[in-house]
Amino acid sequence: MTSKPPLTILMAAPRGFCAGVDRAIKIVEMALEKWGAPVFVRHEIVHNKYVVDDLRAKGAVFVKELDECPDDRPVIFSAHGVPKSVPAAAQARKMLFVDATCPLVSKVHIEAARHHENGLQMIMIGHAGHPETLGTMGQLPPGEVLLVETVEDVATVDVRDPDRLAFITQTTLSIDDTADIVAALKARFPAITGPHKEDICYATTNRQEAVKAMAPKADAMLVVGAPNSSNSKRLVEVGARAGCPYAQLVQRASDIDWRALEGIRTLGITAGASAPEVLINEVVDAFRAQYDVTVEVVETAVENVEFKVPRVLRETA
Repeated sequence: MTSKPPLTILMAAPRGFCAGVDRAIKIVEMALEKWGAPVFVRHEIVHNKYVVDDLRAKGAVFVKELDECPDDRPVIFSAHGVPKSVPAAAQARKMLFVDATCPLVSKVHIEAARHHENGLQMIMIGHAGHPETLGTMGQLPPGEVLLVETVEDVATVDVRDPDRLAFITQTTLSIDDTADIVAALKARFPAITGPHKEDICYATTNRQEAVKAMAPKADAMLVVGAPNSSNSKRLVEVGARAGCPYAQLVQRASDIDWRALEGIRTLGITAGASAPEVLINEVVDAFRAQYDVTVEVVETAVENVEFKVPRVLRETA
C-alpha cells in the first residue's frame, strides 16, 4: 500500500458561522416550528446554498420580492437587511413578518437615520447591488445615501454640501480596502463624520485577522463559502494579499481544484460567516482521503457573541 504524502492543515479560528447568521437561521427554524410550513423568506436568508437548501427541505419558500408572498403566511426578511419600503408594504398588507436583519447591520441603519435627522448626507462604502447595501441605502430617501466602491469613486462623488457629510460602510468589507477609502474620503472632505464604532462587524474583522496570521505559513488556502458571499470573497483577497501563493473559494469539497494544489505541504482552511462547519469538515475529509493530515489551529480571537431572536418567536402561543 502506498503511503499518503504528509499535509499540515492550518485551521483558522474563528471561522464559519457568526452570531448574526446563527440567529437568522434559528429564526427560520423557529418560525417553521411555531407556524408550520410554508414560511416565506425574502431573498436567501444567508448567502449559502447548503443552508438555503436545508431550510427549503424543512418548508421554507425563498422568494425575490414581497409580492410573491401570500398575505396569510409568515414572511421573514434576510440577515442582510431590507429597505424601509419592504416592512411598510408588509404592514400595509397586514402580513405577519419577522425581521432577521443582523443586529450589527441594524446598527448601521440606525446610524444612517440619526445622521439624516441631523441634516447630513451619507456616503456609503459598499458593493453595488449587494442586498445589504440596497437595504442600508433604502433606509433613507433617494439621493440621501451616495455609494462609493473604490478610492477612485471618492474623487468623483457629487455631494450636496462637503461640510455636511457622514460615512457608513457595509459590514462585510475588507478592513484594509475600507481604510484606504476612508482615508480618501477624509482627505477630500475633512469635515466628514465617521461612525462612533467601526461598521465592519467583529466577525468579518476576526476572520480576516485569522487569515492574515495563517496566510504567510501556507502554500495554499481554501475559503469555504458561496460565490455571492461578500465576506467569503474578501477572505480570498485578504489571504492572497497576506502572502499566500494560492487562495481559492470553494462551496463544497467537490469544488476543490486538486491540480492547483499538487505538491503542497501546508494548507490553510477557513470559512465565510455564512458557511456551516459541516462543509468545512467535508473539505478536511476530502484531504484526509488523499494525504496523511495533521491539523493545527491558528487562533487569533475567541468569539462568544450571541444575539436574541425576536420576541414574537420566543412567546408561546
